[in-house]
Amino acid sequence: MTMEMDMLKPTSDSIFCNRELNFDSLDCIGFDMDYTIAEYLVPAFDLLAFNGAVDKLVDNLGYPDAVRNFVYDSNSFVRGLLIDIKRGNFIKIDRHKYVRQAMHGVSEMSSSYRKVVYHNTFNKVDSFSNREYVPMDTLFQLVDASIYAQLINLKDSEEYDFLDGKTYEELYRDVRGAVDLCHRDGVIKDEVARNPSKYIKKDAGMVEMLKRLKDDGKKVFLLTNSLWEYTQTVMSYLVDPSDTPSGDWADLFEVVIVGSAKPKFLIDPYQQLFRVNREDGSLQNTDGVYEIEAMNPNGAEKFLAKGKVFQGGNWQHLQAMLNIESGESVLYVGDHLYSDVLRSKRTLGWRTALIVPELEHEMRVYEEERAEGKAIEALRTLRKRNAENVDRLKYDNLQQGGGLEKEIEECEAKDEQVKKILAPMADSYHKRYNPTWGQLFKAGYQDSRFSFYVNNYACIYTTRASNFKFVSGKRSIRTGIEKMPHERRMDDWATLQED
Repeated sequence: MTMEMDMLKPTSDSIFCNRELNFDSLDCIGFDMDYTIAEYLVPAFDLLAFNGAVDKLVDNLGYPDAVRNFVYDSNSFVRGLLIDIKRGNFIKIDRHKYVRQAMHGVSEMSSSYRKVVYHNTFNKVDSFSNREYVPMDTLFQLVDASIYAQLINLKDSEEYDFLDGKTYEELYRDVRGAVDLCHRDGVIKDEVARNPSKYIKKDAGMVEMLKRLKDDGKKVFLLTNSLWEYTQTVMSYLVDPSDTPSGDWADLFEVVIVGSAKPKFLIDPYQQLFRVNREDGSLQNTDGVYEIEAMNPNGAEKFLAKGKVFQGGNWQHLQAMLNIESGESVLYVGDHLYSDVLRSKRTLGWRTALIVPELEHEMRVYEEERAEGKAIEALRTLRKRNAENVDRLKYDNLQQGGGLEKEIEECEAKDEQVKKILAPMADSYHKRYNPTWGQLFKAGYQDSRFSFYVNNYACIYTTRASNFKFVSGKRSIRTGIEKMPHERRMDDWATLQED
């Protein structure tokens, strides 16, 4: 393979594009911290929240001791699912909002029962957007899903009066509250501070990437929902004192905003901005935009000279501090499908980059199973052509008054044979990505809900934030040519003719 060909090969370092992005037009590039700047080691990190939440359910909320026997499996669930908290189900929908897979607790639902629950209607198509459906848009939610699924099965066993008295929704709310408390009360923070190398993956390319962006003239900011104490712990571990002239990790950023409460930061113009005292974590009131304007000229520079670490606030404060004139000049990089990507793009017009750590596994399996994937595609094409042939034969048979029944029967029998080969092959291929949920970006043969949102709201996506170290400040990242089904069909036919 030539060097040129080797460079074209997609790898886990590649950046993939849905909407053309010219880095030269960007003035500011912002990053989330958790699962973006900081990559956590799984399952060790997840177990902090899992074990902590289980203890809280039993010790604080009175759940039965049997809950302590729950086991965490990071492969049991994937991002992009919806949790039906009214029924205690987990569902995977495609881009057309058709439920392709469903589980009740840890038990898979049959196809027939799934259709009764979610598709047995003629006057209403479920949007799956009301409060009874909780989207799994971040890797943090894998812990919630694991505990909730096992609680559902425990409740369904009807062995515990305590659980009999709770609805599926109440179970979910208790789990969500217990996990959230672990992120706020020190269960996770204190343990990570004691032994960061056990829970955080150190990526040398991350600091290199941040420095390169600054050298290219970009204003780099950190915008995270984590509070100051935890942010300080994580960033101090990721950035060695020798990485900056002052020994201060915050020098890699123009502005640091912690406790931002995204998506509220992106939509609530009244959320107040506080300056953080980095020594003791105390908060000081600011007048935000008014204070900056009162200091003009160079109000933003003077404002940041007092301290550039803040808590809370909203997008207006960030725009004022960084002199942002257009959302198109901002790229925000994060892992949360809704809070980081969808909301920032839809509300503010920011350009967006989604971090998809799972993509590395997806690409590896896709490459390893390429022959199987092509065989499945060929069999599906064969079924499609056979169906068209049957329809044509039936039409001709009708026109000529009979005589083609045997040919029709043979074609239909052939299709049944192909179907019997295809079904187990597709199921086996599906399970190589994830034993239960299959490919992240697919639901059946259609794009999944996750894929739909990535395509529509992430301008670009990649496996890790440090991959941006390969991007110069002048580069344009371009899409391929999009094609409609009829264009793909015509291309396929042309290829067959050429062969």
